[in-house]
Amino acid sequence: MTRLCCAHAQNAGIDVAPLLRRCGLTLGDIEDENVKLSVASQIRCVNLLARALDDRLLGFHVALDMDLRRTGFLYYVAASSAVLGDAVRRIARYSTMFNEGIKLETDLGDVLRIGFEYTGISRRSDRHQIEAWITAITRCFREITGRELQPLEVKIIHQRIPQSAEIDGFFGRTVEFGANADEVAFAGEAAKLPIVNADRYLNKLLIGYCEDVLARRKARLGAVQADVENALAALLPHGQTGMESVARKLRIGPRTLQRKLAAEGVTFAGILEDLRFALAKHYLAEQDLSISRIAWMLGYTEVSAFSHAFRRWSGRPPRAVRSQQRRPGVPVRAGRRARH
Repeated sequence: MTRLCCAHAQNAGIDVAPLLRRCGLTLGDIEDENVKLSVASQIRCVNLLARALDDRLLGFHVALDMDLRRTGFLYYVAASSAVLGDAVRRIARYSTMFNEGIKLETDLGDVLRIGFEYTGISRRSDRHQIEAWITAITRCFREITGRELQPLEVKIIHQRIPQSAEIDGFFGRTVEFGANADEVAFAGEAAKLPIVNADRYLNKLLIGYCEDVLARRKARLGAVQADVENALAALLPHGQTGMESVARKLRIGPRTLQRKLAAEGVTFAGILEDLRFALAKHYLAEQDLSISRIAWMLGYTEVSAFSHAFRRWSGRPPRAVRSQQRRPGVPVRAGRRARH
């Protein structure tokens, strides 16, 4: 996705080299597809490219036009499967081989549901890649089955913007933005749809390779803080800011979560405070969002409570920061340094 966005920007006449340097990347990294790009650098890079292109739906637009074969093994494993249900299971199982930051969860019951969970990397700053993932997977399902599949529902954690109506048009329904999860769901019967170009011999070969790669992978360490951030980002608009709610979402006990965070040298309260500050700065840059809505999205029942907290974090009220952002050429203070 990052490489496709870079190519899109270059075709538009943008010099991407300075933007890449801000992400710790080079043109050589982009041109050599054997170079693995960290998820954090990908998210930052695509965000910078979107701003340079003035395209608030960059991830969606690129996923809409891309050749799905560019996704490599994931596409061919799915396209060679017998039925869509098998394809879904295999995409979910092998997705982390190619993008360690997003884990797919599937449910093939009365509803065929695919959920996207960020692991070891913060979800809060990503709009483009998750919209690209959901779009590309829906395109893939339509292409390999030869059916114009319409999802029953589409949920996205980040907030709707005016341009989001274009995404509604692609899915054929109103997408639920500001949801508590990133997921797309189809009728359960879709799992039985045959794949147009199924090839059991190729499928067996690809599965053997992918299983071998999975067996060699080592478990990642130090990812609990990011997982807590991602859980909180989904729970905050619903006023759920307690450790118990987060532990339940992560499917572990509160004491276990506390021990894991302590092992990483952080506290739950510190993560919550810093996440709220980071999200507040991000939301204030979105001129479509009112101060009262931002307060609600951060889990505050009163605007005054949010304003008081933001002044404590940055030394300034949120309205003053937003007013400054509207004036071109005026730098915005970065705010306090994270305590943990």
